[in-house]
Amino acid sequence: MTEKELHAYLQLHYPRENERCEWKAFSNLTHDVSGHKGEDVISYVSAIANMQGGQLVIGVEDNTLNIMGIRNFHDYTPENLPARLAGNCTHLITEGLYVENITTTDTNKTVWIIHIPKHAPRKPVIAHKQPWQRLGDNLAKLTQEREAAILSEPLSNIEDWSAAIVPDVAINDLDTAAIAKARENYKNKFPGQAKDVDQWDDITFLNKAKVTIKGKITRTAIILLGKPESEHFISPAEAKIRWLLKDAKENDKDYHIESCPLLLAVDKIYAKIRNLKYRYIKEGTLFPDEVDQYEPFVIREAINNCIAHQDYTKGGRINVVEMEDQLIFTNLGSFIPGSVEKVVKEDAPEEHYRNRFLATAMFNLKMVDTAGGGIRKMFHYQRERFFPMPEYDLSQERVKVTVIGKVFDMDFARVLARNPRLFLEQIVMLDKVQKRKPLSDEEIKYLKGVGLIEGRKPNYVISAKITASLSNDELKAHYIKQRGLDDEHYKNLIVEYLKRFGESPRKNIEKFLRDKLPDILTESQKKNKITNLLSALRIKGAIRNNGYSKWTLV
Repeated sequence: MTEKELHAYLQLHYPRENERCEWKAFSNLTHDVSGHKGEDVISYVSAIANMQGGQLVIGVEDNTLNIMGIRNFHDYTPENLPARLAGNCTHLITEGLYVENITTTDTNKTVWIIHIPKHAPRKPVIAHKQPWQRLGDNLAKLTQEREAAILSEPLSNIEDWSAAIVPDVAINDLDTAAIAKARENYKNKFPGQAKDVDQWDDITFLNKAKVTIKGKITRTAIILLGKPESEHFISPAEAKIRWLLKDAKENDKDYHIESCPLLLAVDKIYAKIRNLKYRYIKEGTLFPDEVDQYEPFVIREAINNCIAHQDYTKGGRINVVEMEDQLIFTNLGSFIPGSVEKVVKEDAPEEHYRNRFLATAMFNLKMVDTAGGGIRKMFHYQRERFFPMPEYDLSQERVKVTVIGKVFDMDFARVLARNPRLFLEQIVMLDKVQKRKPLSDEEIKYLKGVGLIEGRKPNYVISAKITASLSNDELKAHYIKQRGLDDEHYKNLIVEYLKRFGESPRKNIEKFLRDKLPDILTESQKKNKITNLLSALRIKGAIRNNGYSKWTLV
């Protein structure tokens, strides 16, 4: 849209500044995202989240809404900003946190609309060590009254769409073949209950599998086991998966749509995908002769993740697009963990699910693994083939996963083949290099520090020396020094320190931890990390602040 059209669009949708909406210039993101407390982006995100959620419009003139445009993006993108905000704002949830990116066609000015979700129950959002709110035209520390209101909110406010009972629906609205398949999967998942399952009637089984509730049909039951003609019971939501085949020029060649029961639809969509053989360029014994383009687990995991995490309230369908050398999977709704890097690094079950009831039922029916690790396994399977890592596009309030079924860059493939002990986090960063994706300053510092890349910004290439094998001990030493350990390790260090020395001022804790934190962090980032660690321990009830910034065990 033109600058005039964008101005009209903003005036229509965001006509005034209030507790739910702010207009800010923020033309230089180098220091505007996390800079002066009470004046930067993270402070406004905290303030908006601590009320009812809303929008922060940046790249516009305050008070007038005139389009100024963001002039310096630093290393921020619409895709990575939500994760960066979540990293600087304690308790900020990523469900519904996304950036709407608009660039004018006539003046090439860019405006970002940051959509900010409301805080989670009993968890005020903190930036710069304190929660914020809007008072008049300024930001201020969250008032005691507002903080008390947040801390006393009932936890039952979190509604699970997938658990709702569907009225006027009975067991005969479910597909008998799907129920039979569900029984088979349940027995495979829980072999110790196999004999009992054979004795249960359908309602008892579905209750035990947590697909129904006290014999009543849920939306989850319709999605997974409903007859195709029963889909209307969850309208305007859809329970459909569309397979689309495209040629090399991205022209549509064929398509197929499967409706519920999605338990059976997964196999039917999987059967549509042509999993051809990929033949490697021979380099001695470095690569195998040929391999399937896609690991079956990767295809099924991607489809099942789409089913489990789809935002059904948006009325869309799941898409599987097959191209010559890649598969694309899309579902509506934000990526709840916030960033793929977080999932790959932590390799742990997610604490929050959009459709918890649906995810639990899919776990019981052996469709997904809620113990976590499914996404990480997808990365490992690509690694074993020396193929590019799965690519996640989290923009536009949807999740788009691209899986490439070929070698993309021979240097990258050689690195994986000759260095099987590389950490997955290192491979993900090198994957950005081969795809010419932008690297953050922290990633550049790390990759250069361990000699994995060479060249000058932004034209980095994989270092020639890394195509030869590095020792595992060398990699471990570099990794720990540069990237650090997980937060639980540092929290345990703080607890052990306070056990040994008793009450301690903040400065002593900082001195104790400073050289133990990863080298990749600046001094300012180390202070922020220590603040977050102390805050997490305080909220957990492990430590408390006795005033004058002195900490002690509870």
